[in-house]
Amino acid sequence: MPIRVMLVDDQVLLRTGFRMVLAAQPDMDVVAEAGDGLEALEVLRSTQVDVVLMDVRMPRLDGVEATARICRAENAPKVLILTTFDLDEYAFSALKAGAGGFMLKDVPPAELLTAIRAVHSGDAVVAPSTTRRLLDRFTPMLPSSTSTAEAERSEVSKLTDREREVMLLVAQGLSNGEIAAKLVLSEATVKTHVGRILTKLGLRDRVQVVVLAYETGLVRAGGTAS
Repeated sequence: MPIRVMLVDDQVLLRTGFRMVLAAQPDMDVVAEAGDGLEALEVLRSTQVDVVLMDVRMPRLDGVEATARICRAENAPKVLILTTFDLDEYAFSALKAGAGGFMLKDVPPAELLTAIRAVHSGDAVVAPSTTRRLLDRFTPMLPSSTSTAEAERSEVSKLTDREREVMLLVAQGLSNGEIAAKLVLSEATVKTHVGRILTKLGLRDRVQVVVLAYETGLVRAGGTAS
């Protein structure tokens, strides 16, 4: 069954360009479009969507708040944020809200298609190293409250030593294969550890692991472990 994609952007020409790229793929189908976050929420009430390509700055309701509302819903579609370099701080907020990743609006078509498929598959591994660079730049400017950080650190304490070790490597942008090689484990074992980390911490995907690791201070700017 084709991946059902929704395009959310207030620029009609951009939506048209993305639609043309996706329409050429046998495994993708653009089933809906919206010009802002509020319209997107309205459309989603009556349309089945697998992946939402979400712009950030839009009238009425921006992509960050729309993403947060979408991700709170049961059986919510995956959200892939579309951003530009000067809007990365908004992408950070969207990742924290539950987006599966982000791409730049001028991304080559092949990379965009790969990202959509990755997010749809549940891996949500949209360039974790790129996500890390984003966090390196903006985490110091967006501090979380002390009480929230302490609560998050308490949750992390539930992890075993091995799970914590895997979490730190995920937060530094390593893939399952790279983690397996570094820890001398099978890739299947690493995948199991990642799954347990997500379950114990109540996270949606690897991208949120990266965000949490930065917010709790487990990883500092530059991707170094504390």
